[in-house]
Amino acid sequence: MAQFNITLTEEQIKALLSGKGGLKTLVEPVLNQILDAQLTDHLEAEPYERTRDRKGYRNGFRTRQLNTRIGRLNLQVPQTRNGQFSSGLFQRYQRSEQAFLLAMMEMVIQGVSTRKVTAITEELCGTQFSKSTVSRLCGQLDGLVTAWNNRPLSSKTYPFLLVDAMWIKVRRDQRVQPDSVLIAVGVNEEGYREIVGFYVGDSESFNTWENMFRRLKERGLSGIYSVTSDNHKGLVKAVQKHFQGVTWQRCQVHFKKNVLDATPARYKAEIKEWLNRILDAKSEEGAWKLFRQLAKEMMGKADKALECLEGGLPDVMALCRLPERFRNRLRTTNMVERLNEEVRRRERVIRIFPNEFSAHRLIGAVLMEIDEKWSTGRLYLNMEVFKEWLEKQPEKTGKQRSKNSRERGSDLVIAQVK
Repeated sequence: MAQFNITLTEEQIKALLSGKGGLKTLVEPVLNQILDAQLTDHLEAEPYERTRDRKGYRNGFRTRQLNTRIGRLNLQVPQTRNGQFSSGLFQRYQRSEQAFLLAMMEMVIQGVSTRKVTAITEELCGTQFSKSTVSRLCGQLDGLVTAWNNRPLSSKTYPFLLVDAMWIKVRRDQRVQPDSVLIAVGVNEEGYREIVGFYVGDSESFNTWENMFRRLKERGLSGIYSVTSDNHKGLVKAVQKHFQGVTWQRCQVHFKKNVLDATPARYKAEIKEWLNRILDAKSEEGAWKLFRQLAKEMMGKADKALECLEGGLPDVMALCRLPERFRNRLRTTNMVERLNEEVRRRERVIRIFPNEFSAHRLIGAVLMEIDEKWSTGRLYLNMEVFKEWLEKQPEKTGKQRSKNSRERGSDLVIAQVK
């Protein structure tokens, strides 16, 4: 990686410290020096340096403006005689930033934004922007997002799938309506996380989730061993229809909240402590053993909570036999929840999307960038460990495992109560 030596004049430092010009005073000369250093790397020669390895010659500068959050920067972009030098600096304006900006521009054009949003948008985009400019920029970004969300998935298998949804507000026909955003994350056969798709619908119903899963399968999603999700009825029904025989893992975080909501206030702290112990058990048998102890202590005090816990225990312990690292990372939908938070960070500013296309564009752009980071980041799970573990397991479907676990656990609890 190239090492850049940045120099600042005394006047520039004084302007920065005095607050005159703000960060623009610092960023502008730094970026100009980076551009010049990039050209030096490209040519493999300093200005006026004589060398055999030189790949071209400098040919002056051209002024180019770059709109940023700290204002409009005037940059001196170096040129070469053959015109082959091109800096990636201007292409690194992230897609999520573009989508965020376009959403605000659409709000201004449609007359639904506040004075503050208008001022911010004009500062970032320039003094004026037109409907044709917005339309052109939207078309460019929409194509990228759509192509990414429809990319084939058949080249790999995805043993683990985690799904969740969030709600947003979208303006339609002069009315504000709630929409659901369904997000699916897979861990592929190589052990890397991948956002396999998202879907913007008008609800979180069975039909919406079915459309989502059908599209994923049409794109080639296969090799599923387990699906992790919350207990939403429409979602679970769609999972059962499209992934028959696959192990369904109920999210332990959502389940814990369900149990505590059914617990009287005076026993919440005690039940919560027991829940942590039960859900951290290394085996189904260990979890049921702890549950029987809890039932003996709390029978007649927190019966609704015990009923909720007993009914859901087989599903929240579905993956407890997996190697520990796999179990810890796949027993909740926390991974998808963190994606939701990244979307929320932008959505809170927009508050109400001007249309469905704007929502699709911004959410897709944010997810694309996260997916790119994941694909070049650390390995999430060592799939060789999973393959070795899987070869040692008796052939039994997830549905059979869940049924046997429920029957075994319920019999033991009923015997204990009697």
